[in-house]
Amino acid sequence: MTSSGTTTGERFPVRVLGGPTAFFEYGGLRFLTDPTFDAPGDYQVPGGSLTKTAPPAGSPADLGPVDVVLLSHDEHPDNLDTAGRALLADVPLTLTTPGGGRRLGGRAKGLADWESVELDRPGGGTVTVTGVPALHGPGSREEVESALGEVVGFVLTGEDLPTVYVSGDNASLDLVKETAARFAPVDTALLFAGAPRFDALFGGACIVLDSARAAEAAQLLGARRVVPLHYDSWAHFTEGRDELVAAFAAAGLTDRLDLGHRG
Repeated sequence: MTSSGTTTGERFPVRVLGGPTAFFEYGGLRFLTDPTFDAPGDYQVPGGSLTKTAPPAGSPADLGPVDVVLLSHDEHPDNLDTAGRALLADVPLTLTTPGGGRRLGGRAKGLADWESVELDRPGGGTVTVTGVPALHGPGSREEVESALGEVVGFVLTGEDLPTVYVSGDNASLDLVKETAARFAPVDTALLFAGAPRFDALFGGACIVLDSARAAEAAQLLGARRVVPLHYDSWAHFTEGRDELVAAFAAAGLTDRLDLGHRG
C-alpha cells in the first residue's frame, strides 16, 4: 500500500521550540507537536522526577493560532506539561492515543493504529492524518505499555502535498518498517531521538531512538529530510546534537539532516 499523498520534495519550514515541541504549516493548517512550554525545573512522575534543563525557545503567544496538536501521549510532563495542557483548550483538535483522547476529553480525539481523520484545508481539499504505531521502549507492546503507557505517531498526507511522518516517542525500528511499508518514501520525518534511558526501566535500554537508530529510521522511510526532536532540554537524554550529526554523517545522510529553525 502506498500513500495517497504526492511526494513533492517541498521543504516547508519547521520551527523547533525545544524538547518534542515543533510548529509547522502544512496544507494551510497550523500544526504543533507535543506542547511543552513550562520553565526549567523538576517535574514529578511515578517513582521519581524528570528535570527540564532549558526554557522553551518560544511561547504559545508567539505562535498565534494552532489548528491541530499532534500529541504522541499525554502521560509524561516532557511531552505535555502544564502550559501545554492549558494551550489545548484553545486548539480546535488534538490528535493523540485512544487512552489520551478519553483522559483529555473535549476536543481531543484518539487514533488507533492506522486510523485516519480527514481535515478540511482552508483553500479546499483535505489533509489526512493517520495514526501509526509507536512503542515507548524495547520489548513487547504489553510490557512497554504497562510501564510507560501507549504512544502514537502520525503520518500526514494530501493531494500535491509532501508526506510527513511524526514518530512520537517511538523506540521500535520494526514499527518504523511497518509505517514505511505503507507510506515510504517520506518527504519530511520528525524523529524523536535523544536516547533517553533510566536504569530502572528495561535494564537501562533506550526508551526512544538513539542517534544511530534515528539515521536507520531515516533510511527505512526513504526520508528526504529529517528534523530531529526531543533530544535536548531534559536531563534524561543521553545523546544530543553532536551525536545526531555524527550518526547521520556516518550513515552518509548529512544532506538529509535538518535541525530546523530554532525559536
